[in-house]
Amino acid sequence: MKNKKFYPAEVFLNDKWKKPEDAFVSVFDRSFMFGDGIYEVTPFYSGKPFRLQDHLARVRYCLKEMNIDFDASILEKLMLEAVRRSSFSSEDAAVYLQISRGKAPRSHFIPEDAEPTLLLYAFRVDLTNFKDRFWKVIASEDLRWHRCDIKSTALLANTMANDAAISAGYDENLLFRNGVFTEGSHTTIFFVKNGVVYTHPEGRQILSGITRKVMIDLCRELEIPLKEEAFPVAGLPDVDEIFLTGTTTQVAPVSSVTLEGKEVFTSQKGEITRLLQEEFIKRTRR
Repeated sequence: MKNKKFYPAEVFLNDKWKKPEDAFVSVFDRSFMFGDGIYEVTPFYSGKPFRLQDHLARVRYCLKEMNIDFDASILEKLMLEAVRRSSFSSEDAAVYLQISRGKAPRSHFIPEDAEPTLLLYAFRVDLTNFKDRFWKVIASEDLRWHRCDIKSTALLANTMANDAAISAGYDENLLFRNGVFTEGSHTTIFFVKNGVVYTHPEGRQILSGITRKVMIDLCRELEIPLKEEAFPVAGLPDVDEIFLTGTTTQVAPVSSVTLEGKEVFTSQKGEITRLLQEEFIKRTRR
């Protein structure tokens, strides 16, 4: 297996722990045919899960929205076991899980008798290097489907948007639709203007980010004004700070935004971003 060091030592597939090279799914699995499945990534700080119940709640929500009949009550035990069985059980890690609708003859309509396929494994991730990393990003039109609230494995539009940024030497692609920002290709966007934090409201246009929820809670606790409003692209030159959040991104300051080949925002890390980073670290490391 090429690049073996990047693969986990074992995975849980349906009902057994296996070596990755021994784990197989059918070519008729609907995740392979259609991207018909959901996924989740949960961080573990020094071996301890962070906001585990929020991540599991999002799994249940996505399963319900996609009408996949799967007993999610088994997941917590398996996630903890995945980290415990690893060689990095007391270090920073994350657990990836994926649930597809399962194997069925190829058809666009949803079959009634498909048995869901579960894939789950732990992997090592560095969750210590985000505080002083500055992200250079581009902004482009949001061409994704209109159910971004579902954490679907069908991520072609996201991966194309992210690759457009990475290939051009940037770190992320901030997406906008109808003149307002939605989210990044794999992050949530927060804007700070005149001491007020703005982020897109919950709905079908964005994923309900777990770290997003943490930031909203922190703003309320710290009495930082926050508005869940879609921020206009035209307002970008007047922004004071921008930061991105995500499970492994955590809280990342944006140093520049390029739109249509022109740099329209530049900044050093502002005080609100710095304060939220520090409070986030307290909650994940205590």
